[in-house]
Amino acid sequence: MVKGKRGALLNVRVEPRSSRTEVTAAPDGLLKVKLTAPPVGGAANKQLIEVLSEYFGVKKSAVRIVRGGASRNKVVEIEGL
Repeated sequence: MVKGKRGALLNVRVEPRSSRTEVTAAPDGLLKVKLTAPPVGGAANKQLIEVLSEYFGVKKSAVRIVRGGASRNKVVEIEGL
């Protein structure tokens, strides 16, 4: 976790189309998030924001994908952390 302009910046590895939704820490320091949504039409990104907001206890509007919108590896900013 790195401090950004508005909050914490997290490196996240997303696994879409998983059998369940789960947040874990990967051995390489990434936050690994399994999502049930497919990576089509932004569905996985939308679910990622919902899952991270619930996990960290912040509003959905406080979670923003900074880089990697079309990639499995993303940088996410969370305000208030």
